Amino acid sequence: MSFKEISPKINIDAIKMLGHLNSEQQEKKLQRDKELEAIIKGEDDRLLLIIGPCSSDNEEAVLEYARRLAKLQEAVKDKIFMVMRVYTAKPRTNGDGYKGLIHEPDADGHTDLINGIKMVRDLHYKVITETGLTTADEMLYPENLPMVDDLVSYHAIGARSVENQQHRFVASGIDVPTGLKNPTSGNLKVMFNGIYAAQQSQDFLFGRAEVQTSGNPLAHAILRGGKDENGKYHPNYYTDNLLDTIEIYEKMGLKNPFIVIDTNHDNSGKKFMEQIRIVRQTLVNRDWDDKIRQNVRGFMIESYLEDGRQDKPEVFGKSITDPCLGWDKTEALVQEIYEAENKNN
Repeated sequence: MSFKEISPKINIDAIKMLGHLNSEQQEKKLQRDKELEAIIKGEDDRLLLIIGPCSSDNEEAVLEYARRLAKLQEAVKDKIFMVMRVYTAKPRTNGDGYKGLIHEPDADGHTDLINGIKMVRDLHYKVITETGLTTADEMLYPENLPMVDDLVSYHAIGARSVENQQHRFVASGIDVPTGLKNPTSGNLKVMFNGIYAAQQSQDFLFGRAEVQTSGNPLAHAILRGGKDENGKYHPNYYTDNLLDTIEIYEKMGLKNPFIVIDTNHDNSGKKFMEQIRIVRQTLVNRDWDDKIRQNVRGFMIESYLEDGRQDKPEVFGKSITDPCLGWDKTEALVQEIYEAENKNN
């Protein structure tokens, strides 16, 4: 029952010199960040896709995926804006299992967090500089934010973290869009309390100092479904769920109402192929109701090079965490979304 330091103190300035964007690269990223902000604010009517592997377990496979995604982004850029999931830290229900690149740089069960954070920066950097895409990551550990905040363009706060005050308060100081998921119970009030807290200025201790944040007007909702104590899934992408979520947004008077549908997790019941049907159903709902169209403007999709999942990293580009859509199905789904948006404009 103690803490034992097993590494020297991390020098954040030195870490940030690894994978440091030059002025031209920074300008390109800033331009995409401005476009993303405009989408969240409703000034740009393109659909947002936060898309990519459940976890970034293999650099070579992730970069191959990124190269393919960049080509697809170019083909649909007038209707769809894509931010690639480069998720490097994974929450575990009971603490066991693969915890992400930051914990296990080699995905072999061996923990090396110091090398892990270096590899996290390197992977985000390579995706940005080699493909022109920008990246999303889950803010599982708020104290790690200063080591990646110059690279990551979209932060997500997961279902197990959304009720945590430190996550909410740190989100209030982030200067890019931050999505907050409903908790595993599906309770929307918890999520909306988190969004409210993230949109306000907060005072708290962070990085061994007292800090005051400006509030994050780009904090918004991610609906990922829920599961009850009996293990029954309760999706929340149906019409009534969306209208209820919009009503809460309106009653609370939050800034920049924006709803992302997480097509996997408890919405799909971990059945990765259901993601396709969930996207289709949501597109129908957007056509059916103007309020839904105005507020539900994003999808979070888990996809990789190969369909499904595996327990060990044996098949190149196949998830070792949640099952994902393979590339062929991903490409077809994005094209389907694009064609649907073209018909409506």
